Amino acid sequence: MLALLGRGLAAVLGRAQPGCGAVLQAARGYARPVAKKRKDIPSHLDDLPPTMLKKDYANLPVMSSVDDVVKRLLSLEMASQREKLKVKTQQLVEKVRRSPNDNGSFEVQVAILTAKIRTLEEHLQKHPKDKKNRRFMLMDLDRRRKMLGYLRRVNYSTFEKTCKELGIQYSPPQPYSRRLTKRWLAKKALCIKVFQEKQKLQAAERLKQRREWQARARAAREQQEKQAQEKQAQEKQAQEGTPV
Repeated sequence: MLALLGRGLAAVLGRAQPGCGAVLQAARGYARPVAKKRKDIPSHLDDLPPTMLKKDYANLPVMSSVDDVVKRLLSLEMASQREKLKVKTQQLVEKVRRSPNDNGSFEVQVAILTAKIRTLEEHLQKHPKDKKNRRFMLMDLDRRRKMLGYLRRVNYSTFEKTCKELGIQYSPPQPYSRRLTKRWLAKKALCIKVFQEKQKLQAAERLKQRREWQARARAAREQQEKQAQEKQAQEKQAQEGTPV
């Protein structure tokens, strides 16, 4: 039975080969192209030695007397990506911090954002459709650009040192330019005219309110003066009425 089926299929395929029959079309429709193997993307965490201890255990004095197996368990060889990122961030911060207690200056914040941005760039090279992390990366890039722009305006030497130590290529934002058209000019003129008319109405309203406030203040001042005069008159009458 199987032999008969095989012969029938071979005959059908043999007849359909010149004209590319329905069987071949169905077979080609189900066939999938061979998936290409992705190349290994280099990471900015590759320069970390595997024997380095994690951030939480690096400065402990007990680690000098610990067994080699325990050191291996607490080293970066057995660490996760998040723990390696902590160590890399600490290294970048140590390059640019002003003092050992500096944890919040602009240079330190730029170093922390640089480590996050490079990690997100590597993630997006492997997963280009991850829109959420792409949005986070663009937000961090914008924050870092603003901080570097502030450093460039305030302290240029610190700005140059930060970019050199962290390997950042800073390009200042281009000035915004708009092509002038008749429609845009007419719209701008109309907006200016509406704004001026609104300012006139608001000026008249403010003048009216100011006059009301001045009238109230004048009435209150006159009332206070009147009360002070009455009080002085009462005191004078009381002094004249008392026997000496």
